[in-house]
Amino acid sequence: MIWLLIAGAVCLICYYKAVQSLSYWKHRGVVYKKGWPVIQNLTQLVLQKVSFVDRIYNLYQEFANERYFGTYEFLRPTLFVNDVDLIKKITVKDYEYFIDHTSIITEDVDPLLGRNLFNLKSQRWRNMRSALSPLFTSSKMKIMFTLVSESAEKFTSHFEKQKPNFFDVDIKDISSRFTNDVIANLAFAYKCNSFEDEHNEFYVWGKELITTVGIRFIAFTLFSVLSKIAKFLNTQMVPSSASKFFRRIVKDTINKREKEGLVRLDMIHLLMETRKGVTVSEDSNVPDAGFAATAESNVLLRSDKKHKLELSDEDITAQAVIFLLGGFETSSSLMSFIAYELAMNEDIQKKLQEEIDETLDSCNGKVTYEAIHQMKYMDMVVSETLRKWPPFIVLDRLCVKDYLIEPDNDFNKPLIIEKGTMVQIPVIGIHRDPKYFTEPDTFDPERFNDENKHNIQQFSFIPFGSGPRNCIASRFALMENKTLIFHLLSKFDIVKFEKTPCPIQTDRKSFNMSPAPGSWLRLKKRIEFA
Repeated sequence: MIWLLIAGAVCLICYYKAVQSLSYWKHRGVVYKKGWPVIQNLTQLVLQKVSFVDRIYNLYQEFANERYFGTYEFLRPTLFVNDVDLIKKITVKDYEYFIDHTSIITEDVDPLLGRNLFNLKSQRWRNMRSALSPLFTSSKMKIMFTLVSESAEKFTSHFEKQKPNFFDVDIKDISSRFTNDVIANLAFAYKCNSFEDEHNEFYVWGKELITTVGIRFIAFTLFSVLSKIAKFLNTQMVPSSASKFFRRIVKDTINKREKEGLVRLDMIHLLMETRKGVTVSEDSNVPDAGFAATAESNVLLRSDKKHKLELSDEDITAQAVIFLLGGFETSSSLMSFIAYELAMNEDIQKKLQEEIDETLDSCNGKVTYEAIHQMKYMDMVVSETLRKWPPFIVLDRLCVKDYLIEPDNDFNKPLIIEKGTMVQIPVIGIHRDPKYFTEPDTFDPERFNDENKHNIQQFSFIPFGSGPRNCIASRFALMENKTLIFHLLSKFDIVKFEKTPCPIQTDRKSFNMSPAPGSWLRLKKRIEFA
């Protein structure tokens, strides 16, 4: 009998806390998504009834006319911000109020993921970001371009040397294999060919890492309001077998280079140079990666002598792993959507191929970093893909100290965002809002031509985030995608056929913008190369 009373009391307490939590936005006078989001979110995550992309987009559509609105991530109050001027304040002007992400992955939960740039907080994040930022400038991208281009040539030649004149491919699968080889080569100094050897060790461990982390991320999200429970579970996000593999690769590479004095212009080399305090001079004549590339904040470019960063082997491994986790999925998805839109829009593909052919002629058949990033139509196509299919469909920030939102008219009231509140920015909704982009469902690269791109409202196009916590690797992602598309379209047409999904579906298992498995396209040898 006593246990029944205790159980009843616990249930009443939980119910009271749930009701109290779900009244948060009502008491603050903020319009909000009504209902029991705890149950709704659990249903969507577990049963995968709707993709995360659709969930964010539908929320934006429902509250598109609001500057901001409230929701609940399970029981935790979350403020969605729609207004682009307010987004500028939160991510740039007043970013110190929102300096952190809302990630629950700390070093005591998972040592490897807790030390990477995305999950670091406050001053430790500032130090690491300042140290890593020079690695992703246009000059450094030029240094790494040769390795990326070599991987793209291998990708193309794998299909080119086959006897059939066309190949039916799951575009997400082959894009994933390409990004796997690029990241293995650049971030881990590990050479592999995932087309010739489909089950190579790096690809197998990389898929294991990404799949397991994705599943465990969902599990940890369920406990995001109960961080003590998450720590008590002591379930690391990265499987121990996978972490041992990646740690061993990085450690062996560092030891070999330090012992033998080997130099290879890749990410590990640049991180080792950073650890020694060596800086590589910048070349101001190197073209930037494109319109979508994010600018580094002046706040972080200022040196901070009080807080010197010590880069350990573990820190270097952590940055390489987050590069794999972030780049593997987002870059391969972006490539997939570029290929899909080109297959659906033959006139756009032909125009891009004409620019590619002209560029190859001007480079005597060997493309350079400068040549690719001087291709205007290529940048327009990639930018429009990023608008319609942004890799990060929502940006998140954590309010670290109380912040006042002033009313924008006489009818609204001021709102204080309390410390600890999650803030999210629905990128997918903003990118597809007709008040910013007319006919948003139409794929139209001309939005980003020289005449039109400067008319795009500021902060309505933020595919790689905004402010000091934007995506540090935007230049790399742009270079990688442009390089592959360049080599592929120089030899192949990308065409739709009976198995091609129309329209393409997004993956319900992914928290990012990713095509569903089975996104089939046909690679057809161009007549002059057949």
